[in-house]
Amino acid sequence: MTGPRTHRRALRLIPLIAAVAACARAGANAPADGHAGHAQPAPAAAAAVGPQQAGGLPAGAADAQARLAASPRHGEWVVVRTSPTDSVRAWVVYPERKDKAPVVLVVHEIFGLSNWIRAVADQLAADGFIAIAPDLLTMKNLPNTEAGETNPDSARAAIRTLEPAAIHRDLLAVAKYGMSLPAAQPKYGIVGFCWGGGVSFAHAVASPELGAAVVYYGTSPATAELAKIRAPVLGLYGENDARVDATIPPADSAMKAMGKTYTYRIFPGAGHGFLRQQDGQNGANLAATKQAWPLTVDWFRKYLDGAGA
Repeated sequence: MTGPRTHRRALRLIPLIAAVAACARAGANAPADGHAGHAQPAPAAAAAVGPQQAGGLPAGAADAQARLAASPRHGEWVVVRTSPTDSVRAWVVYPERKDKAPVVLVVHEIFGLSNWIRAVADQLAADGFIAIAPDLLTMKNLPNTEAGETNPDSARAAIRTLEPAAIHRDLLAVAKYGMSLPAAQPKYGIVGFCWGGGVSFAHAVASPELGAAVVYYGTSPATAELAKIRAPVLGLYGENDARVDATIPPADSAMKAMGKTYTYRIFPGAGHGFLRQQDGQNGANLAATKQAWPLTVDWFRKYLDGAGA
């Protein structure tokens, strides 16, 4: 349990957060995800936006900083109180639309809230949603890299100490904050990647208020827990990811038996983390990205936004 002193440290982040936002505009209940051997994110290079973004796709890791710097959308840091002693900072990006938008939470990988995750949020906003990427490690006070991201090694160690109940409490608090925004509809979805993919599936178990979930290469909850799910779940997986893919059939069978909505796709030749590592697996990761992202957007439009933006 964190104390008031830790909470005050989180609130003192606000001036720093505002400065970081200005710079950016200017320039589980989830099963253990077994990322001990998972490669760390590639450093985000300030290079020209890659060709894979031309079709309305999220940036790959190497293009994330350039994507954030070039974005015409309004993004800002906020701090959301999640309990009397805890807070979560989050990156919020607004779409350019004349009507109210649904909210989509973007759950980071085991490496913490990275510039790549913020760039994914930017693409969701480009697709018409209020995207909010919470830093679930806020109260851990971890060191940052020169790129302004959580240190990956520190994040990997700290993330294993998070309490599942606290994760879902924080996510729901951030969702309620998002849905209270004047520009928001009272609906929210969730998408997560790797560790965050498992969290997004588990959040469907934990939150009856959730409108839709998308799971990118995250492990499925235990079948006994799936009866609690109300939201439709979309799973997107790489073929070369046996550890995660082994959890798909039990979830599929259980969800079908209970009459719940679980749709999944396994992309040939793609590996774990394909949306971030779009230049990997001899083109298979990029091919998977080109198929997976439109499915993601269509899923949220169908279940959160009716006919779409």
